[in-house]
Amino acid sequence: MLRGLYDWTMRLADHPRALWALAIVSFVESSFFPIPPDVLMIPMILAAPRKAWLIASVALLSSVLGGMLGYAIGAFAYDQIGQPILAALGKGDAAAAFSTKFNDFGFWAVLGAGVTPFPYKVITIMSGWTGMPIATFMATSILARGLRFFVVAALLYHFGEPVRAFIEKRFGLVATLFVVLLFGGFLLVSAL
Repeated sequence: MLRGLYDWTMRLADHPRALWALAIVSFVESSFFPIPPDVLMIPMILAAPRKAWLIASVALLSSVLGGMLGYAIGAFAYDQIGQPILAALGKGDAAAAFSTKFNDFGFWAVLGAGVTPFPYKVITIMSGWTGMPIATFMATSILARGLRFFVVAALLYHFGEPVRAFIEKRFGLVATLFVVLLFGGFLLVSAL
């Protein structure tokens, strides 16, 4: 099953509309979708290394725009739904204390989530919920997502064929590591 998904993404990576698919996945992943854009970005670069910088740019732009949607979800859903519920439960002060603590480390939270497998959407929504300054959120999102996507693009551009050969030869191991990282990110989120 995973091998079929890999083969499908490799075919999609060379499709004329692959950049649009990447843009959509990058956008929705930043606010609510569980699958990271790397799943599409990596095979796209492996299939067309000459487009590595364009692919990374599309992922960056779409991801940051999607992060703005996540921020808006956090900002507006919390004000309309979350705060009254917490106040009714007598937890309004606890939420305010968490908000202050999160914003004290907000730059690092956004940077960490933007670069690592930690679900970026959680941080985008929390950033809006806690009222992190939008300028800090945007600057850090651009830095973090740019670093993540352009490092991946650079590595694949320079070492693409050996990486592709490794993935195809040891597909089971690569898929297992990806799943472990994905679930590790979800477990980390649930522990917060």
